[in-house]
Amino acid sequence: MRQLLAATEVNAGYTMDTQCPFCSVQCKMRITKELPIPGSRRFAYSIEGIPNAASEGRLCVKGMNAHQHATSKERLMQPLIKKNGELVPSTWEEAMSLIEERFQEGSRAFGPHSLGVYGGGSLTNESAYLLGKFARVALGTKYIDYNGRFCMSAAASAGNKTFGIDRGLTCRLADIPLARCIIMAGTNIAECQPTLMPYFNKAKENGATIIVIDPRATATAAIADMHLQLKTGTDAALANGMLKVLLEENLIDEAFIAERTNGFAELAAHLAAVELKDIAELTGVEENLIRNAARAYGAAETGIVLTARGVEQQTDGHVAVRNFLNMVIATGKIGKPGCGYGAVTGQGNGQGGREHGQKSDQLPGYRNIEDENDRAYVASVWDIHPDELPRKGVSAYEMMELVHHREIRTLLVMGSNPVVSNPNADLVEEALRNLDFLVVADMFLSETAVMADVVLPVTAYLENDGTLTNLEGRVLLRESTIEPPGETKHDWQILCDIAERLGKKKYFPFVNAEQIFNELRVASKGGLADYYGITYDRLRTSGGIYWPCTSTEEDGNQGMMFEHAFAHSDGKAIFFPVASRTPQETPNEEFPLTMTNGRVLSHYLTGVQTRRSHTLAARNVENYIEIHPKTAKRHHIIDGEWVEVTSRRGSFSVRSRFSDKIREDTLFVPMHWGGIQNVNKATSPELDPNCKMPGFKTSTVSITPLRLKPLAHLMI
Repeated sequence: MRQLLAATEVNAGYTMDTQCPFCSVQCKMRITKELPIPGSRRFAYSIEGIPNAASEGRLCVKGMNAHQHATSKERLMQPLIKKNGELVPSTWEEAMSLIEERFQEGSRAFGPHSLGVYGGGSLTNESAYLLGKFARVALGTKYIDYNGRFCMSAAASAGNKTFGIDRGLTCRLADIPLARCIIMAGTNIAECQPTLMPYFNKAKENGATIIVIDPRATATAAIADMHLQLKTGTDAALANGMLKVLLEENLIDEAFIAERTNGFAELAAHLAAVELKDIAELTGVEENLIRNAARAYGAAETGIVLTARGVEQQTDGHVAVRNFLNMVIATGKIGKPGCGYGAVTGQGNGQGGREHGQKSDQLPGYRNIEDENDRAYVASVWDIHPDELPRKGVSAYEMMELVHHREIRTLLVMGSNPVVSNPNADLVEEALRNLDFLVVADMFLSETAVMADVVLPVTAYLENDGTLTNLEGRVLLRESTIEPPGETKHDWQILCDIAERLGKKKYFPFVNAEQIFNELRVASKGGLADYYGITYDRLRTSGGIYWPCTSTEEDGNQGMMFEHAFAHSDGKAIFFPVASRTPQETPNEEFPLTMTNGRVLSHYLTGVQTRRSHTLAARNVENYIEIHPKTAKRHHIIDGEWVEVTSRRGSFSVRSRFSDKIREDTLFVPMHWGGIQNVNKATSPELDPNCKMPGFKTSTVSITPLRLKPLAHLMI
């Protein structure tokens, strides 16, 4: 039995083992809170990495300073209720009574589907699971989705179609040094998952060829043997060019194709019509570079392909990933050491968060909410009739559109900041302002929380227990020995409390996270993401277990997928011909540049937590736009001055930053700021038809120095 530290003991200092709350590596660490020196009121913290199978004891700057937001004076410590247009402190009883009243009123007046639930990819597996159950059982609504829709949906849907299952990495991190060729497409691991970089450095030491595909010369591209600096949004076409070379030069595994795949003839017929010169013109990558990259991957004995948001956050992200998967199975580089495919997950629980019911079309264990057998099984676990389970809802941005249309009139947001993270942010902000009732559960007054009618204070990673699943599919246990500060509550406690007030207590009887996990285990049993064999006790002794793990007798530490068969019923992977196309938006006279967005090392998601860390905030105080000096000269921009960026949706203002490491036709803006610096005011809301991923990476824009705006206004 763990002994929780009381508030007085916490004030006196402590040492605890935990794990970083940020990226998908989920590095383990030890935090020691030391007594202040005489004459000082400030406690000192020492942070050290703990050896583990993923980061091997390494920490990046975010992990080293993660405690700062958890101990910030800006933390919410009691509920807030909006009165006379201002959020003011309240009691839990007052806040929960108001939620009970307004949820019931909304359901009675407009039906249960007028209520919506919006979750997050950083929630623990337990909270994510309970959020899905809460929406469908306590509220009876079909409208639930989460911000992970903007992270992994393209790769997840592509993996399901090609392999029959989606897991971030099909191999282990330990396989990276064994690969003789590594393709990193649209991923900047050096800034987004920096503690993984030693794996790639070791691969280079072992003789690997590293190929980076990115319109920017990032810190990751700096280690590449080949950098394919393509035009934004042409990844699928580039993969076609590489596939063309693989087939022409017989760098494919014919035996693997014959024995373990379907659809190759159709792919070969499609590629016969592809001309490499056309691919070069479309992508902006020279023919010889495309050919050399394909040769390096095809000829290598072992190889790994990694994709991330650069490829996936496009309106053809699903098929772009499928085309890279075509390369993987055409060469047979999967299911054996040093080989595989990986979607480099962004959020801390981006993998586990999408497996157990936060997505609009999913039930726990990666079950399909429209499949009658899946519905019957989960309903039996939840002790309801299958007919009581709502059908599938819509994706995250589509939920915002329904809010705007007032089909969703009441919304609960937990662990997310949709007014900043969604595309077409001005529409989203307008929609949220028009809600009948908005509840936000958060640690801070985020840009979304300040719009809420009720704000509920939640615990931080230092204070709550639960499991998270890292990018390689390894389930990890994070436990706390600290009592929650102030009046904060765990996410799952809040859900149980609301459910009880709505008369659904018998479905939410949980008193700790482990009880929730044990129900999750049963609910996932037999599903694609089967956690049944994983227990808290096993996680405490093992340090982490890969899923699927179907039995408590199963080792759960293999990690390699598809050694003998894929997850389709016939055991075979599926090829899929992909058209080469231009991005959904192409530059014109009014909007002559293509804008992409992404992350920087010191910040995470919409910055709600990292901007409350003084050390991290000091590294990047404000947002910026990266622009090539030649492009800046054409647009009369001075390095470091403020500019306005405008698209068909809206505009935002940031400071310019010159860089010759970006294409002249491309602009790059980080995604971690709200307000007038919010890049998503200008991003496109167009969605991938397969997975509903927005096209974040290819918005066309104009750019104008703010010092010229008055002159421009007078000239109109």
